[in-house]
Amino acid sequence: MSLHGRTALVTGGGGPLGRAFARALADAGAARIVLVGRNEQALKEAAEQLADTAADHGADTAADRVANKPADRVPDKPADHMVRAVRTAVCDVSDPDSVDAVAAELADENVSLLVNNAGVAGPVKPLVDIAPDEWDDVFAANVRGVYLMCRAFLPPMLAAGRGDIVNVASVSGKRPLLHRTPYTASKMALLGLTRTLAGEVGPRGVAVNSLSPGPVRGPRMDRNFRLTAELTGCTVEEAERDFASRAALGRLVEEHEVAQALVAMLAMPGLCGADIDLSAGMIAPA
Repeated sequence: MSLHGRTALVTGGGGPLGRAFARALADAGAARIVLVGRNEQALKEAAEQLADTAADHGADTAADRVANKPADRVPDKPADHMVRAVRTAVCDVSDPDSVDAVAAELADENVSLLVNNAGVAGPVKPLVDIAPDEWDDVFAANVRGVYLMCRAFLPPMLAAGRGDIVNVASVSGKRPLLHRTPYTASKMALLGLTRTLAGEVGPRGVAVNSLSPGPVRGPRMDRNFRLTAELTGCTVEEAERDFASRAALGRLVEEHEVAQALVAMLAMPGLCGADIDLSAGMIAPA
């Protein structure tokens, strides 16, 4: 389905991968981009980075509008792309009240593309050392959050008879990853959610798919390398080399590559209930 003229919502929009998704969608022709996340400052910075694609409108935060405060605006610049506006909304995707409030606030946006990118990496430790609240936090963000966002934003898509949902899963949802049990289990659950939901809403015109990156170079993986080094006694550099060596291409995945894969998926009108692996060939068990 073409992206031209559509409104795309990206959760985890203030993070590096969320920003990469937003820029790629803008470059591909999305008319409006809505960035959703918990960190208001990060969202504002992400919106400013997209300012060069905003031509006709600015960016505001749902939180500011609810509070009747003047909206923050992104300065108008000449249009290099079709994107006309960037908007941000502060939301905890694991909180149903927060999600419902943002869905109501964004009702006028006609969101027809939902990218469920928000998630957490969770602890890096043996299962016996993981506290119940650590486990619950991972599932709240990585599974419950996707469920709540789909529940809130699906009805208008179903009413219109068209829409796309892409859930950002992980190659770890299809293979073991030692000392990362909550994360791996949550991503496996997300693959099940994606395929089942695709069967439910596909007949009504909404395509649901998942994108499974391998280790993506950036702050989150830097944290994982550090924690892995602390747990195993290796150096951070050795931990990174070990991860990279597991991929057939011998390297990590870059953020822009994952974003390009998202756009490529959306250009395939027959894709539904599918999972696309972008891991540089990470096919062996961890």
